[in-house]
Amino acid sequence: VFRVVCFDPGVVPRNHRTDSIDYGVVISGEIDMELDTETVHLQAGDVLVQRGTIHNWANNGSVPCVIAFTLIAAKPATPGGKPLKAQG
Repeated sequence: VFRVVCFDPGVVPRNHRTDSIDYGVVISGEIDMELDTETVHLQAGDVLVQRGTIHNWANNGSVPCVIAFTLIAAKPATPGGKPLKAQG
């Protein structure tokens, strides 16, 4: 799957986890990727790769943030032998 998403200021989508390896490139603006124990601030030009994490996107800025995502199907992550299934 390839998609380009625009997160408007104040937008806080839901927490979710996917059964994929996700690649993202921030095209413009800034956004926070909220994880279980930390928040990662990303800005234009930043690249991210994530798999199996419950995460959320929050645009706490004053301008829209545009991110291009590529999601590649993958088996669920299995830390400690326990599969982490998609949710959200």
